[in-house]
Amino acid sequence: MSTQASNTRSETSDNSAARLNVLGDECARTILVATSDGPKTAKELTERTDSSSATVYRRINNLLESELLAECVRFDEDGSHTTAYEATVESLAVEIGTDGIEVSVTASDDHSTH
Repeated sequence: MSTQASNTRSETSDNSAARLNVLGDECARTILVATSDGPKTAKELTERTDSSSATVYRRINNLLESELLAECVRFDEDGSHTTAYEATVESLAVEIGTDGIEVSVTASDDHSTH
């Protein structure tokens, strides 16, 4: 019997659908992958996705609303700071059943679940 704590949670159908919709977009998926290894600025994400900055900001907002991304502050060596974004999830699992679609989310080690 395992006593290890789990950071996995299941979401309601509405939130599951919203998350799946966000992940249906290639730019959003690229942002999520890019931010999984640490915070990235919108400028860095724009370069990574080869998309316009307006598109990147829309996808960032969608990912923030879906709680797949978190906003943070990144401090540079010279003391300046910038807004950056970091993935909040390590994995997603989709279960399809008679009650609908359910998405289970495993939070990354740096982010707690609500």
